[in-house]
Amino acid sequence: MNLDRLELLIGNNNIKKIKNLNILVLGLGGVGGYAVESLVRCGVENITLVDGDLIKSSNLNRQIISTSKNLNKYKTREFKKRIKLINKNASVNIINTFINENNMYLLFMDNYDYIIDACDTVKVKILLMKECLSRKIKLISSMGTANKLDAEKLCITTLNKTSYDPLAKKIRKEFSESEMKKIHVVASIEVVKNKEGLGSICYVPATAGLLITNYIINDVIKK
Repeated sequence: MNLDRLELLIGNNNIKKIKNLNILVLGLGGVGGYAVESLVRCGVENITLVDGDLIKSSNLNRQIISTSKNLNKYKTREFKKRIKLINKNASVNIINTFINENNMYLLFMDNYDYIIDACDTVKVKILLMKECLSRKIKLISSMGTANKLDAEKLCITTLNKTSYDPLAKKIRKEFSESEMKKIHVVASIEVVKNKEGLGSICYVPATAGLLITNYIINDVIKK
């Protein structure tokens, strides 16, 4: 993969650091999909994709992997094909299943530099946070992006500093203040729109995914 333009920006040593990263992404929806796309285009060559879902027509408005030609196909498999078209040297492992408390061990079969949590299940998010704290694995977890319209109100922060986020509110109850300060999340301070169901627009989850990549790449470069 040609990374000449990126090398001009960050240098060859940082390119090597990025290539050697080992990252797991849980959830390949609006947030996780854009995180995967941008990580690969930044040169990450070792990535594990975790999702058991099929591409649906309702995904077309916000999920980068979805097209009219790959409906009803597994997101993991379609993303692996896409990644290989971008970088043939990438090593892509897929875990084609939904994660729950009984199979969470599948997320820890390898040593990861970062785990990205972009799943929708509150219980899984909480268990994953606790496990990553225990194992001292760097985790970035996505909070809610549904029913929000202003991408400028998204940022990377810690769990204790989240506000106007119903998902984060549920999760905060499970952790002490000191624990929350160690859990990095992407979250919005925008007040949730009062709508029935979970409405979504493409650029909000996309921005959340890109902010996750921004956090990881800059964290690596600082080392």
